[in-house]
Amino acid sequence: MFGQNRQQLRQMYHDVWQKSQAGESMSALESMVAQVISEHPEYHQIFNSEASLQQEYFVEDGDTNPFLHMGLHISLHEQISTDRPAGIRHAYQQLQAKFANAHETEHQMMECLTESLWLAQRNNQPPSESDYLTALKKLL
Repeated sequence: MFGQNRQQLRQMYHDVWQKSQAGESMSALESMVAQVISEHPEYHQIFNSEASLQQEYFVEDGDTNPFLHMGLHISLHEQISTDRPAGIRHAYQQLQAKFANAHETEHQMMECLTESLWLAQRNNQPPSESDYLTALKKLL
């Protein structure tokens, strides 16, 4: 998105949050990132320190990587705005009618997205858009 390494990407989140808090103008993408950050107050404290740029998060220890989590939200926003894979916008609209709010809808969709990415990585192949959409439809 903004860099090829973890520290650059994390720095981008920090920079966007600082711009947002200062009321500075932002690009459309930066505004999307700021919105996702604002929807996660549980992560706001990580932007008070540069330590999070190097922080390790281990799922085995029950850790959630806040940057990965927010990145999945951003990926969904991009997918929905471009309707890629074709049909995801419609699936999102249908799922919103089922779940409590947009944020909860995204969390449900993120489960399918992460499963799709994990399977692709495990099988050393590109993610299957059709399998991803099928998984989303199963949520209905």
